[in-house]
Amino acid sequence: MGMLSEFKEFAVKGNVVDLAVAVIIGAAFGKIVSSFIEDVITPLILKPALDAAHLSSIEQLTAFGGVKYGLFISAVINFIIVAFVLFLIIKGINHVKKKDVPAPAGPTQEELLTQIRDLLKK
Repeated sequence: MGMLSEFKEFAVKGNVVDLAVAVIIGAAFGKIVSSFIEDVITPLILKPALDAAHLSSIEQLTAFGGVKYGLFISAVINFIIVAFVLFLIIKGINHVKKKDVPAPAGPTQEELLTQIRDLLKK
């Protein structure tokens, strides 16, 4: 088997394709979260604090003449929101999985009686 055919087999496996789709979805999700932070959270929650500091966005916060700690705070807020949303998604998936899994079927009454009869015979 040549190297090219091995690579083709590897590249079209389900796991590689699934990973590629996940990366693309993750990048799009990151843009959604960034927009949510910059366009919703910052204006609603941080607006009074930013107005008091005469800033228009959290990213403009600086200290010691150039340390942009506002970018760090923005990244931390992004991380917390992404982690919380993923937590909710995984929690929902696990809840659905628990409902879909049927309870293991136990032995029927006849099977139990047969086992008891066999044990009594011994």
